[in-house]
Amino acid sequence: MTDAPIKGPASYFPSIEKTYGRPIAEWQALIRARLPAKHMALVTMLKQDHGLGHGHANALVAHVLAEKD
Repeated sequence: MTDAPIKGPASYFPSIEKTYGRPIAEWQALIRARLPAKHMALVTMLKQDHGLGHGHANALVAHVLAEKD
């Protein structure tokens, strides 16, 4: 039996951890601490304050915001 490939924002998680050296849970906590900020404000914060690329920041924010639905 094969594992289904990870899709959506979570597919970026291994690359984010490898690139930035922090576990996903830490990034998620940073985002949750800034809620109820808007999506792009959170993306901008990750990019400016922590040096994340746009795609990685967007994936993290999208994943955290989807948890609320």
